[in-house]
Amino acid sequence: MGFFQNIFGNGNKEEIIPICAPVAGKLVPLSEVSDPTFSDGILGQGAAVIPTDNQFFSPVDGTVNTVFPTGHAAALTSADGVEVLLHIGLDTVKLNGKHFTIHVEEGQQVKKGDLLLEADLEQIKAEGFDTITPVIVCNTEEFSEIMMARGSKVAVGDTIINIRKG
Repeated sequence: MGFFQNIFGNGNKEEIIPICAPVAGKLVPLSEVSDPTFSDGILGQGAAVIPTDNQFFSPVDGTVNTVFPTGHAAALTSADGVEVLLHIGLDTVKLNGKHFTIHVEEGQQVKKGDLLLEADLEQIKAEGFDTITPVIVCNTEEFSEIMMARGSKVAVGDTIINIRKG
């Protein structure tokens, strides 16, 4: 029984909470994001994905707290209390919703893999915007460690961030 407790975290202070890739692409550290708001960890720690697909899915089971009217970002709170910001591209708020489609609403319960947003990446790039997608743990200080997963190529649902609770 002790073996399973250690694996699944039942009663274990060192429980690991996974955050999944919201989009297929290349996983990179936040330090590679050219916007210091993200690369300097101002909003929190996390990882970034250079997307290869136009659909963005929930990285956690939880609640949609905010969907920006422009469709470029969404904030969720996981069932474990992790506050996650998904931000599609850099400065894409300036597109005022052009090339983005919203599929969820504030207060909606979502599961990992539920479609949140769509973005026409080719059109966004054609307008001169970087499509790198930071995935930020906004309440970083509430956890003992935020670790980016290893590897570079990710599929939707792959773990990209491990959070140590306790």
